[in-house]
Amino acid sequence: MNTVIGNLNRRALLKSGATLGGGLIASGMPLSQAIWAAEGKVLKVCSTSNLTKLDPAFAGQGVEVDVMNCIYSKLTRYKPGSEWGWELEAADKIEQVDPTHIRFELKKGIKFSGGHGELTASDVKFSFERMINQKGATNKADWGPLDHVEIENDHAGVIVFKTPYAPVWLVPLPYVAGQILSEEAVMKATKDGGDFGMKPPAFSGPYVLADWKPNQYALLTRNPDWSGPKAGFDEIRILPITDIKAAERAYQAGDVDFTTVSLDSFGAFKSDPPANTKVEEHSSLRYAWIGMNMDHPKLKDINVRQAIQWAINVPQILDAAYAGQAQVATGTIPPGVVGHRDKALVPPEGDLAKAKEFLEKAGASDLRFTMDCSNDSVSSAIAQTVQAQLSQIGVSVEVNTSDSSTFWTLGLESEGERWKDVQLFLMDFSSLPDPYYDTCWFVKDQVGVWNWQRFRSDRFDELSAKAITISEPDERAKLYREMQDILEQSGSVRFLTHGATPVMYRTTQMEPAMRPDGNPLYTQFKPV
Repeated sequence: MNTVIGNLNRRALLKSGATLGGGLIASGMPLSQAIWAAEGKVLKVCSTSNLTKLDPAFAGQGVEVDVMNCIYSKLTRYKPGSEWGWELEAADKIEQVDPTHIRFELKKGIKFSGGHGELTASDVKFSFERMINQKGATNKADWGPLDHVEIENDHAGVIVFKTPYAPVWLVPLPYVAGQILSEEAVMKATKDGGDFGMKPPAFSGPYVLADWKPNQYALLTRNPDWSGPKAGFDEIRILPITDIKAAERAYQAGDVDFTTVSLDSFGAFKSDPPANTKVEEHSSLRYAWIGMNMDHPKLKDINVRQAIQWAINVPQILDAAYAGQAQVATGTIPPGVVGHRDKALVPPEGDLAKAKEFLEKAGASDLRFTMDCSNDSVSSAIAQTVQAQLSQIGVSVEVNTSDSSTFWTLGLESEGERWKDVQLFLMDFSSLPDPYYDTCWFVKDQVGVWNWQRFRSDRFDELSAKAITISEPDERAKLYREMQDILEQSGSVRFLTHGATPVMYRTTQMEPAMRPDGNPLYTQFKPV
């Protein structure tokens, strides 16, 4: 067992041979009772992947941000509800002074655990500047043109940008890049301010990470040093269940009380929900696509990449993986967000004859590729469908599945040389309600980080830098539409879907709080 905080008065974890996520029962008890002692008000939820990092600068998954939101503090946070917005969290006041300066005043009395003192403007400066200065920081792009943070006094400072940054209010401040760490604790733990992985050196939110066992669970308990508004639950128990069908079974078995639902199961659960259950559908900001590593010798020829683009029939994929319940994506930017395209350059159904023409131009035959994806049922269904489709133009594909913690490191240069072997891959990114967040991962600076296509375009980068300085929606939209055109014309992507986010929860246990896209805000859940 990996005990994160050894001296906390947490509930004892009981040994169990139960298998997580399958709704299996140990000793006649539901899974949640078999591994935890039942005391206090407990929120039991499932996450869609395993935790790998709780360092805001280096984390790569939305489920990790969900936990960070519980254990750290930010100047602002997302408002729950059906409309996107933000509200104050650690900030007592925050205002845009001019296009490149944002002044904040901190609430007094927010403490870091472990005797690391009060949260101050110096910690804000350290956290935000660390995000842009630490080598290999995967979330550097969130801060755009951030230059530095000026300290006025212990509880006030000014965030300074090199150029205007329109996404600031809905991208960095209330999300992962806005998490504030203790400078003293991080430097003591890492010596150089580097990646602390899954070992947070100090907490400042309503909860602490009391226990974590990879691929099995994370346990959050109340932070004894927290002086802010009391969160609703005494414990939050998070089970990583990467296969959504297994998550549905875990819910039906009583192992969790909040989960996402697969699109092909949504109709059945909606018409005949489990007892005391509410089923809701939320529009999704996610975007899924097939990517191609342009630097791999087999994929350097644009004609080969375009052949793959045109051979992929997206509606067939959505029928196989989502029972036809998901809509075709036209790019990375979803409907309702500035810059959404009405249609893609390559039609959704593709064209096998055109695909074969591109192969003839390339003079290629007997092509064989690998395709990497996560080992969940939806990803596997997509990969197998693509495998069958490409076989129709004489292209063979070997599908390689891996657990989420392994998959999300494949294209990172910081994790070794494996990126050189990546060829085709299935990606699915979470997003935020600003087009910058749907496009920033494809700039040249992201090659070796999240730009696994290794796509490079001077024009794309120029438009990206310009678009964040513009506040007028129609003007911004033109730039983001052109950026998606450039990306698609490179042949390195085949856009699939934005999906949707159905969730179900037990009404006898909670009143949930979610963003408009269905993403949970655990600290704002209330017990019934």
